[in-house]
Amino acid sequence: MTRLLRPRRLFSLGATLAAVVAGSTLVSGQRPTRDPHLAFEGIWNSATATPIERPAALKDKAVFTEAEAAEFERQAVARNEDPAPGAPRTGTGTYNSFYREYGTRTVKTRRTSIVTDPPDGRIPALTPAAAEVRRRRLAAMRAQENPEDLGLQDQCAAFLTVGPPMLPYTYNSNYQIVVTKDTVVVHAEMIHDARVIPTDGRPHLPPHVRQWMGDSVGRWEGNTLVVDTTNFVDGGGFYGDAGGNFAFDEHLHVVERFSLLDADTLLYQFEIDDPTAYVAPWKGELTMTRSNERIYEFACHEANYSLENMLRGTRATERKR
Repeated sequence: MTRLLRPRRLFSLGATLAAVVAGSTLVSGQRPTRDPHLAFEGIWNSATATPIERPAALKDKAVFTEAEAAEFERQAVARNEDPAPGAPRTGTGTYNSFYREYGTRTVKTRRTSIVTDPPDGRIPALTPAAAEVRRRRLAAMRAQENPEDLGLQDQCAAFLTVGPPMLPYTYNSNYQIVVTKDTVVVHAEMIHDARVIPTDGRPHLPPHVRQWMGDSVGRWEGNTLVVDTTNFVDGGGFYGDAGGNFAFDEHLHVVERFSLLDADTLLYQFEIDDPTAYVAPWKGELTMTRSNERIYEFACHEANYSLENMLRGTRATERKR
């Protein structure tokens, strides 16, 4: 499905500079004391060859050996290459691999799937009620009667990379983390959404206040950032590009943990609990790599001709019937 390319406009570095100042404590006559949590600051990339769910062929294999991971990466690169000139193509054309950011490496922990629990590495089944919502939503998306019937990503309402949980996509899986004395900001390049996570002990917003990214409150447990998120919008939420396998509603509760495996590797773990959507809770983890690239603005709503043209094309098809 066609998407907008990101305009090359730099995200302001002012917040980052302010965070560095705020993260240091000045004592009269002494040099600034650096907050150890500032090690989380910077640009991180989550693109990976590791799938969200474990491939059926791997069955109960939760972790690759080093050699197996290398072979899986080789196969992933081959699958994502563009067809040779003149080769048959199927489906509607979209970006070729030049515009994609397919991950070429498995996660650093060498897991065979991002899902870690249940043990089979698969997202639990939807509840009967959620499965019916999924059926109706997918039928409406295929019919393309109204803009509101399309996936949340096509509507620029919410995106899988923004989360929570923050799952990788085929491009723009980039984040900028900014740490201050009582706040952590996670800025996602996709749709340029920013999660402002207070770490000063404040409670969640009142239950009637609902947001697409939920209400996140954080706390530091040593050198691990723990983020608790509730208060999601009940929009019958399904991400159109996730194959309908990730759902959320007002009962979704997400717990995330950010920690450093090393100076250039961020371990991101999450727990999903939504009893109205899934028959059981589930967990996942992935690793992000520190990047020297910049964060760019992704203008999703502005000049979103893709959405208009998808609806126009459907109407044209109907007239030919």
